Amino acid sequence: MWMAFRAPGQRPTSPATVRTLAVPATPRPPRRRTKLRFVVDTMLGAALMVVLHLFVVQVSVVKGSSMEPCLHDGDRLVVDRVTHNVGDVHRGDVVVLRYPLNPSVDFVKRVVGAPGDVIAMRAGVLYVDGKPADSYGCIHDHQELAEMTVPEGNFFVLGDNRPISCDSRSFGLVPEELIRGRVRVRFWPLATATIF
Repeated sequence: MWMAFRAPGQRPTSPATVRTLAVPATPRPPRRRTKLRFVVDTMLGAALMVVLHLFVVQVSVVKGSSMEPCLHDGDRLVVDRVTHNVGDVHRGDVVVLRYPLNPSVDFVKRVVGAPGDVIAMRAGVLYVDGKPADSYGCIHDHQELAEMTVPEGNFFVLGDNRPISCDSRSFGLVPEELIRGRVRVRFWPLATATIF
């Protein structure tokens, strides 16, 4: 039989109870980044942002009301600058393009005629390959446009607010190389955020 001996006045303890005293760890001094490291990290971050802006995405601000009701003055957009280079631009896509008469200015318009499409407007209604093609919620005008075939490597673009839009009806077809990218997201204002 096991017996525990204790000094007088000492309380009995259970042999299964073990008390461990934690030794406080010595705190490690915080790592300090050197000024050189900070400058290098900042420059790399800035370079990455420039590359992303030039070749991958850009943020654009809508100016004017030529794309209402789809887009409004002041809307902020994310423009995809990659997929239109590796894939096709399709009819119905909202794109950012260089204005053909002044390529330093960007326009945002909707592609309504892709290469090979036969387009026309009668009493303000757009026809593509002989069928009505105004399913974009546009604002109509009463303009007529003689039937034409969009040649290879070009696009016909219109603003959704047609009575006030400067588009292919005034500046002609848009060569593929003037298309900067496809609008993917309207992220501001938050209440009308949209994925295209």
